[in-house]
Amino acid sequence: MDTFLLDPLLHRFLAEDLEHGDITTEAIFSPSDRARACFISREPMTVVGLETVAARVFRLLDPNVACTGAVADGSRVEQGEVLLRLSGATRTLLRGERVALNLAQRLCGIATLASAFADAVKHTKAEIVDTRKTTPGLRLLEKYAVRASGGAHNHRYSLSDGVLIKDNHIAACGSITEAVRRVRARVPHTINVEVETDTLAQVEECLACKVGVIMLDNMDPTTLRQAVATIAGRAIVEASGGVNLDTVRGIAEAGVDIISVGALTHSARACDIGMDWRE
Repeated sequence: MDTFLLDPLLHRFLAEDLEHGDITTEAIFSPSDRARACFISREPMTVVGLETVAARVFRLLDPNVACTGAVADGSRVEQGEVLLRLSGATRTLLRGERVALNLAQRLCGIATLASAFADAVKHTKAEIVDTRKTTPGLRLLEKYAVRASGGAHNHRYSLSDGVLIKDNHIAACGSITEAVRRVRARVPHTINVEVETDTLAQVEECLACKVGVIMLDNMDPTTLRQAVATIAGRAIVEASGGVNLDTVRGIAEAGVDIISVGALTHSARACDIGMDWRE
């Protein structure tokens, strides 16, 4: 996690929550009061972001806060495990609690779901990747959670990262062939070209254009296998559309190289993590 990019985000999140100050905490505790607390897992999960994100929230509020014992990214823990230990000014721990917990719960939820998808296809060559279906303002963090989960990977980060000719590009342009021609006339040779398809005829057209990656979108299992056989290693094969934990194994076993799953970021349930006070 690049702190140059992360810190401005965390500052904004803290400013949103603190605004003009924590009137409850400031009324009860003095600047000299000290406390200790722990982040505790309330359920089994894959951990991401305890040291890189949650601890950094507290350090940005007060560099003197001690954050120790953070569970490493990608670790799998059971209910009741200590994820992070905190020691410092009581005011700081209470001010940062909600922002740090919100982010940790979100990132661990994404990592836990990503791990489940990766586990479901680990007997195949397929890799699980995310999409751009992220929460506005949280893409850096959410894609980090996927990548740090220990089993899944990132697709392109933004529209500037790679060429992906989708159905609306094709509809507006007139054909895959014309869209590919225009792209190749404009973009550098170092950028691969990917095209989204939903029929075998479109797959054949992509092969004729010699595109680097062919996305098979929302294809039924039979058509998916036919498409993989037709491509026969002449392009990287990505499957997408409606992928869930019930269907991902069959998709992977069809022989695709990549499976993109929007649910990793748009539908992950936040994990239950608590911040417990210590005497």
